[in-house]
Amino acid sequence: MMENYTYNTLTLQLERLNISVESTYALFLLLLFFYLFIIVANGGIAVLVFMDKNLHQPMYLLFCNLPFNDILGNSIMVPRLLVDMLKPPSERFISYYECVVQAFTTHMFGAMSHTVLMIMAFDRYVAILAFVLVGVLLGLTVRLSRCRTLITNPYCDNASLFKLSCENVFINNVYGLTFTVVLFTGSIGSIVLTYARITIVCLTSKNKSLNSKALKTCSTHLVVYLIMLLSGMIVIMLHRFPQYSDYRKLCSILFHIIPGSLNPIIYGVQSKEMQKLFAKLLQKKTVPLK
Repeated sequence: MMENYTYNTLTLQLERLNISVESTYALFLLLLFFYLFIIVANGGIAVLVFMDKNLHQPMYLLFCNLPFNDILGNSIMVPRLLVDMLKPPSERFISYYECVVQAFTTHMFGAMSHTVLMIMAFDRYVAILAFVLVGVLLGLTVRLSRCRTLITNPYCDNASLFKLSCENVFINNVYGLTFTVVLFTGSIGSIVLTYARITIVCLTSKNKSLNSKALKTCSTHLVVYLIMLLSGMIVIMLHRFPQYSDYRKLCSILFHIIPGSLNPIIYGVQSKEMQKLFAKLLQKKTVPLK
């Protein structure tokens, strides 16, 4: 029996999260809270950095890439996801072009997160790499004809898009694997090399104050990196196992939410310069009692 296909339609359907109605509303409120926190916290830190001339240093200006990346990556995905969660499955439609934009932004979010953290480790700007790699990744997918309409994910990504095609996607799989290997190898390699050098300096140095500062800075950077790395790797691996699609959907959402929520806390609150700026702002708003 032949399967019915719809070729190159511009209207696609998003797959729902496999949870109960009660859990849907609870998850909706939780995601809404985290999204608002991400916008306010990351936006606030970016504004503070640009307002205070003392923070106009290469590292802080580079750090501003993280808030902008977190805001953009989550704003493309989360609001649409929240709206779709309140719709019945039969009404969760998305245009093909919007889906491509969402997929591009999603992969740019992940690639930029890795490259910014690489830059913070190496202290040099190489983020153009992310745009080129993701551009080719989505370009290879957009060239394919489509015979299916169901996006097997609550939001669009590259793997969900090329699964719509009935053509041979061997090139997409090879490039996708190469893209992942290059990004992760460069990311992990830079982190390992940088932390190895820092560890050697700390072991040979007798300056306890310097060692303590290095440990605090490195540990926070490493925590954010490991969370992002593990959640990203889990999503990529679970795409190969359809039977675990529910876990993949959850991990793909956490990949956006967790780093975006932790970055302003870890990098903003623990920075002495940011703490001093917060203290100054609080003092200005405090009216002395007469």
